[in-house]
Amino acid sequence: MKKSIVFLCLLAFSFVTNAQVITSPEIDALVEKTLKTFDVPGMAVAVVKDGRVIHAKGYGVRSLNTKEKVNENTLFGIASNSKAFTAAALGMLMDEKKLTWDTKVNDIIPEFKMYNPYVTEEFTVRDLLTHRSGLGLGAGDLMFWPDQNNFTKKDIIYNLRFLKPVSGFRTKYDYDNLLYIVAGEVVTRVSGMPWEEFIETRILKPLEMNQTAASFKRLKDKSNVIDPHAPVEGTVKVIRRDWSEVANAAGGIYSNVTDMSKWIIMQMDNGQYGDGKQLFSSRVHEEMWTPQTVIPVRGTNSYNTHYSSYGLGWFLSDVKGYKQATHTGGLAGIVTQVTLLPELKLGIIVFTNQQSGAAFTAVTNTIKDSYLGIKGIDRVKENHDRVLANEAEAKKITSEIWAAIETQQKNNASKTDPNLFVGTYRDPWFGEVVISLKNGKLWFDSKRSFQLTGELLPYKGNTLIVKWTERSMDADAYVMFELDNEGKASGFKMKAISPLTDFSFDFHDLDFKVK
Repeated sequence: MKKSIVFLCLLAFSFVTNAQVITSPEIDALVEKTLKTFDVPGMAVAVVKDGRVIHAKGYGVRSLNTKEKVNENTLFGIASNSKAFTAAALGMLMDEKKLTWDTKVNDIIPEFKMYNPYVTEEFTVRDLLTHRSGLGLGAGDLMFWPDQNNFTKKDIIYNLRFLKPVSGFRTKYDYDNLLYIVAGEVVTRVSGMPWEEFIETRILKPLEMNQTAASFKRLKDKSNVIDPHAPVEGTVKVIRRDWSEVANAAGGIYSNVTDMSKWIIMQMDNGQYGDGKQLFSSRVHEEMWTPQTVIPVRGTNSYNTHYSSYGLGWFLSDVKGYKQATHTGGLAGIVTQVTLLPELKLGIIVFTNQQSGAAFTAVTNTIKDSYLGIKGIDRVKENHDRVLANEAEAKKITSEIWAAIETQQKNNASKTDPNLFVGTYRDPWFGEVVISLKNGKLWFDSKRSFQLTGELLPYKGNTLIVKWTERSMDADAYVMFELDNEGKASGFKMKAISPLTDFSFDFHDLDFKVK
């Protein structure tokens, strides 16, 4: 009798719990609200539970130009969610005994060299994937971002030796992309095939991710692909598709929520897929989901998160007592998020075609809350309030600067001779920049990254502001000149003005000297 009562109680609890889980119509309403709140043209969302897809749907439009609808098969750039594929590729090679996580990079790429000789000698494959190299956030990303440049993969690997560390080797988390590019080269040299070919033949094909490709250029069918969008001087518009093929191992894959559902089901099955097939071993999978680099957790949060870390291609943390593996991705005009709670067999995928991370966070967290029993938190409002506060702070900074420049121009207050700044300057890893006069205006032109062109405007003393011609970048920067003993510029450093500028505009690691 007691067993029957316990069973009935558990059954009732199960019904109550299931009743609390968000439904597909509720997801529809959530996404529509999110699109409107964050001014996102289009989004695709998938939810996987217990090994099957229970929701997969597109919302809004692929492009504000064409107004074509997003559906569950619409392709998005998944950006840094590609990093887990690179880690998986390396893990597969380890299952084949071709290398280990602790194989020295120099044993595979002899020309690999970091700034510090000791770091070069000790650098392992594991170090390539764990954001603990000692380099600063996004160091060197200007070699592939924005994409209209002429840096090759060979250039990037060579130029690593010029990037100065900002912390001790293996002591601190700082997100990087360049070392995942190197990791892709490790895949190429060990497997004997390009990273793109390995991903497509060894991962995508077995998982039947038939619509996915290792980069936009490799897509066989581009009839159902989003356009990227971004706010351009206050209005969301279609922007140019920005990506450099040299960085595919860090963020090049294009996929949809239908195909990505197959990927995350395999992940939650410890590398197993189909009829008992194994993409990579459970031992390799366990290592990828084992914390490697500590990420500080500060303050309280609604998920009672006590630890955060980076594994191998995944962010790892605890949420309400459950393990979470997740990653985000960001390209110009496209941001994505993949979130797994393996103990609940729950996966959430959110892809967007506007660069609003708050939008995918609001959707992911609302869905996640329903499975964790968290009530009473409006994630859309929570994230929107944060966005408004951040935008207000950024606007205050930039408005004050443009007001000061406008005042100088009206009053002709700048008495500095612009010819003092004219010249060719060189940075060890970024190459040459030419400062010249064009129609009486001082102008900045990178000789290797062709989108970095714009007018230089007097600001304060020897500090000028570069206003990029491409306004969608939101990356105007201080250009701080150094003068020699004759008062002529001998070099300059740079720094992004807005706190919202993407970290891949790595201006602060540049140190130009007159050539």
